[in-house]
Amino acid sequence: MDLHQYLRVLSRRWRVIALMALLGTAAGVLASGLATPEYRATTTLFATLQSGDDTSQLNQGNSFTQARVQSYADIVASPEVTTPVVKALKLKMTPSELGSRVSAEAPVNTVLVHLTVTDTRAARAARISNAVAGRFAQVIRELESPNGDTTESPVRLTVIQPASVPSAPSSPKTTLNVALGLAVGLVLGLGIGVALETVDTSMRDSKALAECLAAAGGPPVLSSIVHDSRASRRPVSLRDDTHSTRAEGFRKLRVNLQFAEVGKRPKIIAVTSPLPREGKSSVSVNLAATLAEEGARVCLIDCDLRRPSVHSALGLVRDAGLTTALVGRAGVREVLQSAGSFSVLTSGMIPPNPTQILGGAKFASLLQDLAEDFDHIVVDTAPVLPFADTPAMAQAVDGYLLVARAGRTSRGQVLDALRILERVNVPVLGAVLNAAPARGDGEAHGYAYRYQPKPDSAGRLSALVSTRLASVVPRRGPSADGDRASTSARTRS
Repeated sequence: MDLHQYLRVLSRRWRVIALMALLGTAAGVLASGLATPEYRATTTLFATLQSGDDTSQLNQGNSFTQARVQSYADIVASPEVTTPVVKALKLKMTPSELGSRVSAEAPVNTVLVHLTVTDTRAARAARISNAVAGRFAQVIRELESPNGDTTESPVRLTVIQPASVPSAPSSPKTTLNVALGLAVGLVLGLGIGVALETVDTSMRDSKALAECLAAAGGPPVLSSIVHDSRASRRPVSLRDDTHSTRAEGFRKLRVNLQFAEVGKRPKIIAVTSPLPREGKSSVSVNLAATLAEEGARVCLIDCDLRRPSVHSALGLVRDAGLTTALVGRAGVREVLQSAGSFSVLTSGMIPPNPTQILGGAKFASLLQDLAEDFDHIVVDTAPVLPFADTPAMAQAVDGYLLVARAGRTSRGQVLDALRILERVNVPVLGAVLNAAPARGDGEAHGYAYRYQPKPDSAGRLSALVSTRLASVVPRRGPSADGDRASTSARTRS
């Protein structure tokens, strides 16, 4: 992976990375809090050679002492040193346990020995360190005595810096533990993010969807609809926020649909998706609204007889609708409802056999009958993969529009749905990526901007135009205005 891919993982999986970093930091804090504080007390000893008067002997003695000091460090934790200390201080530990708490260091090219004792109590650590140093010096004198007489030992260890009571514990090191936990958490989070990104086959942006369709020889991506958390409360984007990026996405879909089939403009468009909850009904409603925006006569039909939702989105009545007209209880024009700029035929009562109804001749005849009165018919259908309703109506529609949801619909689901639709010999006009990220999408949503005239600017412009027209166009009397109104009425009639 290159730097760009790692940055993409950071932007997409930042929640996982942040969670792991937080857990790592918490683990560092918890480890520090649960650990028993330990204190370290150090005693420094100086080794001297008792013989030698001239310079040559002193140099030789110094070299001898430095060599011997390196061996002394291994003796400090021996039972000869620890056993008398345990007895003298009446410690509640064995000599071997005390030996595990004692360490010695002899820096190279020096005659110093640093003896360190670690204990859970600060004062006891200092007391043990000084006692071990005294016993250690005595053991060295005994070992270096030629005849067992300690007064004749050529080497003497002298305490030059006794251990003092430490003011702060040497462990746990809270800052180090927290920093280490944070670093481990970040590394684990990044690793998990990379793993999730590798196994994630969902359509993250329009570029991924376009590459998926192109590899299968499928249709193009006609538009990418950005995610809007207010979409459930504002189902018709063109009506609630006409200049929003989401509304512009539906306008782009309308324009691209006009060129989806060269030589034949699709009139009856079925909108579907691989699985439920991918936003096909929202796309259907807004597609109908944007087609009606340019003055066309549009009818939206809710043919999702499994889970109809158009009526609830638009606040319409569901009980009288498509199935009511198909069973002959009412004429199709009698159950049409208005959604402002376009007409709606809701689902009606849910039947027990949706596939047979939508694949029958009555349904096809109903669509052809409505096609004589409307310029466009948008059909909201059931999902393709779980149900056979959508392929069953193939003979009655001019083309399908496949909706995929960003971050949810997988590559395999898109390809499976595409193969099912291609078997019925009805063209798949294109695909729409719904709930796309506002930033980072392949369609360069970063360049989107809001173009909306300010209210005060619009008011001043309107007043200026009215003033200029009043100065140029002569005033007409009431009779002239009445004649002009009657003429306009006759023209419209």
